[in-house]
Amino acid sequence: MNKHPTFETRAPRSVDEITQGRRLRRMRKADWSRRLVQENQLTVDDLIWPIFLCEGTNLREDINAMPGVQRFSVDMAVREAERAAKLGIPAIATFANIDPDQRDDAGSGILDPDNLINRATRAIKHAVPEIGMITDVALDPFTSHGHDGILRDGIIVNDETVEQIAQGAVLQAAAGADIIAPSDMMDGRIGAIRDALDRNGFQEVAIMAYATKFASAFYGPYREAIGTSGRLKGDKKTYYIDPANADEAVREAEQDLAEGADSLMVKPGLPYLDIIRRLKDTFAVPTFAYQVSGEYTMIKAAGANGWIDEERVMMETLLAFKRAGCDGILTYFAPIVAERLKAGR
Repeated sequence: MNKHPTFETRAPRSVDEITQGRRLRRMRKADWSRRLVQENQLTVDDLIWPIFLCEGTNLREDINAMPGVQRFSVDMAVREAERAAKLGIPAIATFANIDPDQRDDAGSGILDPDNLINRATRAIKHAVPEIGMITDVALDPFTSHGHDGILRDGIIVNDETVEQIAQGAVLQAAAGADIIAPSDMMDGRIGAIRDALDRNGFQEVAIMAYATKFASAFYGPYREAIGTSGRLKGDKKTYYIDPANADEAVREAEQDLAEGADSLMVKPGLPYLDIIRRLKDTFAVPTFAYQVSGEYTMIKAAGANGWIDEERVMMETLLAFKRAGCDGILTYFAPIVAERLKAGR
């Protein structure tokens, strides 16, 4: 008995018969042809640089959880804004590490016209008027408990928080902010901010809504950077979106646009590329992503250990945002990327 299997011995079809003449590698064969058909490109115009602020003068403070990222005193932030403008970065976004003695349960420091964020905005816009200034009116840098709103009896009270951040937004606009980007995820905040800005003569100040900010585990290094990591009582699941929910994210974005948002942001970025694509396809409005601290730190840590090519991974992740539909990306890599693009690499 023949124990060996038998196989078809007819001559196989040629590759051209299999593909019907469609050889998709043709346009990948040379650098010039790959460039010619490239569908998405990353440019310096896609970059927003988030920077951290601290009190003092002539200070640059390293952030242990974010290698290569520093906090800047206002005078140093001005120098960094000048550097960003020379590199062609369109805008920076500021986040503050507020001194503990200036924090309270209500986050009332947001109502101080001379708080750290507002002083930095005035100084940067005076020195570098051509750069866009994006400010956040969430209360977490100013609260003693680390939450984005007013905490009462263990509950974040929505309406009082909204009233306070709307007032804070007016002060930030008065300081020179070009875009208010509220990250608190309170109900009704976009409409309240829009009303407050318009009533006070700031109709030209835009709103970038953190429309879909998820209750993510990727924010840890950021909380160290703004000094809230050891302060947070509980979690933020009652106001940030469940990472499992996509339909809810679309509803949030739709509501923010109805209330007057000029653009949408998805935060974090890489774990939510599907949300970016869905929002862009659904609403066709300017859509941004925040490549958050945890995403940045993972790339830096793996690169430092030699496990990945850090620069290539950095560029590949940013290109992924463009492919998903982003008009721009908030990334701590912004100055590095801008320098690389300027050098033609």
